[in-house]
Amino acid sequence: MEYAIEIKGLTKDYETGFWRKKKVRALEDLTLKVRRGIIFGFLGGNGAGKTTTIKTLMRLQFPTAGSATILGHDIADVQMHQRIGYCPENPYFYDYLTARELLSHFGELFGIPSSDRFDKCETLLGAVGLDPKDRGKQLRKFSKGMLQRVGLAQALLNDPEVVFFDEPMSGLDPVGRREIRELIAGLRDKGTTVFMSTHILADIEALCDEVAILRKGKLAAAGDLAELLAGHEGDRVLEVNVQSVRADAIQDEVDLIAGAELFQKPNGVAIQISDESDLEAVLAVTRRHGGSLISVQPVKQSLEDLFVNESND
Repeated sequence: MEYAIEIKGLTKDYETGFWRKKKVRALEDLTLKVRRGIIFGFLGGNGAGKTTTIKTLMRLQFPTAGSATILGHDIADVQMHQRIGYCPENPYFYDYLTARELLSHFGELFGIPSSDRFDKCETLLGAVGLDPKDRGKQLRKFSKGMLQRVGLAQALLNDPEVVFFDEPMSGLDPVGRREIRELIAGLRDKGTTVFMSTHILADIEALCDEVAILRKGKLAAAGDLAELLAGHEGDRVLEVNVQSVRADAIQDEVDLIAGAELFQKPNGVAIQISDESDLEAVLAVTRRHGGSLISVQPVKQSLEDLFVNESND
């Protein structure tokens, strides 16, 4: 299988200090493969090495050791960079250009004919949700969220086969986040590989096919997101959600059911059981006290749980 991205033993050291130089290892022996046509989530706490990895792949800095390829070409291959896109966490552009002028400039660098350039820029600015009345404004008048939209648009200007997003939702309001989520999902539908780093775990759960978690510069976990979550569930637990009943009214009866745990909720209770055969007994208790069933569902580890566990172990 030809992978969109292959990373082998990637290591990056930084030097700190003035007189006595000290090496700090930001990334250590990272090995990773990303399949074509998927959305890949790259997770980790602050300082875990996510941005260092992306900047190294973009050739904005050089690795201390290891190698990486994108679309089968070494990251040092300049020609390959015509086939990828990149939006950093805090995109910075020349303040006195307008959004249209900026994209037109990058379009010219990519060799997009002038006859097609205007329509291409307008289409992309519309796709990222930038209001038409703002497209002729100088970028120095833009908010952080508006600049983020322009950064995402420029990353897609060359119709990249692989696109790298470092915190793509940074500075966006809830409506903007939803629009960009839909945009990213649409890229997968077109066959584009998306490599994205974000702290917003809900976006990872909603979008990503596979993930990798970094901890202190090292790979802590990687693989299919659904399989990673399923592999950490442990014992099967069912949660019974019931409304119109208070915990103190049924506590004594629930305590008689082995392994059952009771939790008060704003409009009722949740009862967790590890043995499915206890379900009828739980329902009988709640009904005797006027409760009505809302749902019965398995308790699964969330991405947040997985992230915290892998980041802190």
